[in-house]
Amino acid sequence: MEKYKVRDVAEVIESFAPLSIQEKWDNSGLCIGSPDAPVTSVLLGLDCTPQLVDEAVACGADMIVTHHPLIFSGLRKISPEEPVGLAVMKAVSAGISVYAAHTSADKVIAGVSGAMAGKLGLENVEVLDAEGDGIGLGVVGDFPVPLTAQEAIALVKERFGLKSLRTSRPAECLITRAAMCGGSGSSLIDKAMESGAQLYLCGDVSYHHFFTRPGFMIMDIGHYESEIQIVDILFSLLKKNFPTFAVRITENIYSNPIYYF
Repeated sequence: MEKYKVRDVAEVIESFAPLSIQEKWDNSGLCIGSPDAPVTSVLLGLDCTPQLVDEAVACGADMIVTHHPLIFSGLRKISPEEPVGLAVMKAVSAGISVYAAHTSADKVIAGVSGAMAGKLGLENVEVLDAEGDGIGLGVVGDFPVPLTAQEAIALVKERFGLKSLRTSRPAECLITRAAMCGGSGSSLIDKAMESGAQLYLCGDVSYHHFFTRPGFMIMDIGHYESEIQIVDILFSLLKKNFPTFAVRITENIYSNPIYYF
């Protein structure tokens, strides 16, 4: 069996989502472990929680790959009383490497936002906030058939498996074009309007952003719900490139810290 190292897994991910394109505030890449550490099994999830590290230990995975970075900024202390500190301690103790593809995977069209567009069957999909060379945050595309606001709501709930969602005042016009950004996307609302979209999907929308102009509608489908498909994308990428060792998705995929009642 061919032997692989952490750097080999990282190189494959970065061929899809280069670290050079991540946002300046982000911390994508390897945050725990050595690039030269051997890898025989990878466990994938959206968030590197203490529970995910325990699962990696139980299934024999020596590397964890997530979308959200375990460490966003400098830690003032590492304590088992805090979820991040506990996850760090567990991973280091077990010798597990931890890697994240966050905004690096957000800014490629085949990444988070592109997957959202794929779920809705959009056509003519392009980057919303383009930075050149086909990269940037968010995407925008056209519905094959114009939809009423109620039809769009029903479609989004069905395709994303949602019991509920938050929207601004439903648009009274037909919706032919939609923009979207996985995760916290409020910063791109103006870009969405400039793109000619009548509908914008993202997560973490604050109260005041729901005051929209006529003919434009916002849907907050949830941070977790808008991003979870990236786990399957990363799984397919690694499975294709490393067919000789175990690549698995966490059995506890639902790591959403938000509860709905």
